[in-house]
Amino acid sequence: MIKKETDYQVILPLLNLLWPGAEPEEKADYFVKYAGDEPVGFAQLQFRTDYVEGCKTSSVGYLEGIFVKEEHRRKGYARELLRACETYARARGCTEFASDCELDNTESLCFHLAVGFSEMSRNIHFKKEL
Repeated sequence: MIKKETDYQVILPLLNLLWPGAEPEEKADYFVKYAGDEPVGFAQLQFRTDYVEGCKTSSVGYLEGIFVKEEHRRKGYARELLRACETYARARGCTEFASDCELDNTESLCFHLAVGFSEMSRNIHFKKEL
């Protein structure tokens, strides 16, 4: 079962497995995959109205993060979570859906390509102290 989850006590442990120390974002929507009563994965969705690489519309459904506990992977749960996010975004008028990943995160890159995303560009960001 996938549930649009608002209980941060359910979301926080999963969120911290992906991003240690992170806190749930109030403007995000969270979908949680349950195996029985156990939450085993989540997807974080936001709606972006700023420029999104390769997109022509606004707002764009944006997959901010997706995670499934290791022992529950390779069962299609991440695809289910993604479909829930896409359906939710479509119902709110979005015609485009986007995401990103770090350049060295090949596992995420492979997932995105496998579920139908197209790569738009690659970026390297620079910073300099003044």
